[in-house]
Amino acid sequence: MRSLDNISNIYFVGIGGIGMSALAVYFHNEGNRVAGYDKTPSDITRDLESSGIAIHYEDNGSNVVEGFESIDDTLIVYTPAVPDSFGELQYFRKSGYNIKKRAEVLGLITRGIYSLAVAGTHGKTTTSSILGHLLAATGAPVTAFVGGITNNYNGNLIQKGNEVVVVEADEFDRSFLQLKPNLICITSMDADHLDIYASEDELISTFQEFGLLVPSKNRFIKNGLPLEGNTVGIEDASDYCAQNIQVQDGQYVFDLKYPEGELIGLRSNLPGRHNLFNAITALAMAMAYGTEKEQLHAALLSYTGVNRRFTYRVKRTDLVLIDDYAHHPTEIAAVHQSVREMYPKEEVMAIFQPHLFSRTKDFMEDFARELSGFDEVVLLDIYPARELPISGVTSNVLLSKMTLSRKQIIAKEQLYNTVSAATQKIIVMMGAGDIGVEILKVTRKLTGEN
Repeated sequence: MRSLDNISNIYFVGIGGIGMSALAVYFHNEGNRVAGYDKTPSDITRDLESSGIAIHYEDNGSNVVEGFESIDDTLIVYTPAVPDSFGELQYFRKSGYNIKKRAEVLGLITRGIYSLAVAGTHGKTTTSSILGHLLAATGAPVTAFVGGITNNYNGNLIQKGNEVVVVEADEFDRSFLQLKPNLICITSMDADHLDIYASEDELISTFQEFGLLVPSKNRFIKNGLPLEGNTVGIEDASDYCAQNIQVQDGQYVFDLKYPEGELIGLRSNLPGRHNLFNAITALAMAMAYGTEKEQLHAALLSYTGVNRRFTYRVKRTDLVLIDDYAHHPTEIAAVHQSVREMYPKEEVMAIFQPHLFSRTKDFMEDFARELSGFDEVVLLDIYPARELPISGVTSNVLLSKMTLSRKQIIAKEQLYNTVSAATQKIIVMMGAGDIGVEILKVTRKLTGEN
């Protein structure tokens, strides 16, 4: 595998993706010439363009962007979401360009740099963003690649230096095996991506293979997962454990027990026990890196979250509209726990857009069970992303399996009217598809913004 030492031009095929765009900004900041393609304009691509990165939205085939003609000092980075039939990608391959997946490039970046890798089917983005923030806020020379837009940094890249790097270790298509970490954590191993993995056992064995990239003393593992390491948990016998938990003024207040002692009176602004676990995991990793423990109180308190992770879009006395990326039954359960804890006396409407036919098929019963815990549920059609329809897998089938009485399916065009007419004060909109765009349209109408 060629290194990045002689590369001055980097071209991204799918530059608007959340992981790709962080890499683009990183290399741009490092002084490389950066450009790329994406299917459609977005807030992310507009931000990239405003920073001086050239982006186009048509498949130019062999018409290479000016300045990227030299094969020897140009790297092509692509995302697996781009089909093999894509003209530019075919041209680059035929012409002998140096072409790598995003995960391979992250692997090259982490070589020779102290690296902290955050893995898990759920919790990667929040945990890695908390960890990146803890290190940055306490003065570490850190670069963190985050799979979401952090509120503290208004972007998906935290860049305060190049001596330590935080990366999300993505299990999708086994990408995390490309990394060269020094410390790792694994927040969960729930079945997912069963379109990639033949079974849940195969997914778990791949996580275990990832864990073996570092010795057990450098692993931080959710208590109960099938891998040795430092255990992390809440009110249990874990090596790193949250105790004496209280909710005060919308914040968690807790003590953190760790092998050498305790941190007393930590505060976190994030709702939900899953986020409390994410915070504990990040604290454990930061302590293992060498962060001064007493600095962690202020650093954690100053962390304000990630966009679309229990994000308040509207917060009024008559209406609370919450936006969350949840697209797996375990994540929906976590959102449900969070909203019930924050608003124990209120009824809650959930609006959910299933993501992928394969995921909906694999977890149909689990989705139905978790969604049935809300007081009313509104479904959108399944967002297909990269997939073709699967016979017998529809939102109507999911709706029929839900046990609550108040449930319906609507078109996206009906979202605003549905929210406006809701009898519930608390509304949660969830999903990994374009519901994240639709909720912004609804929010603008509700608030009168243009």
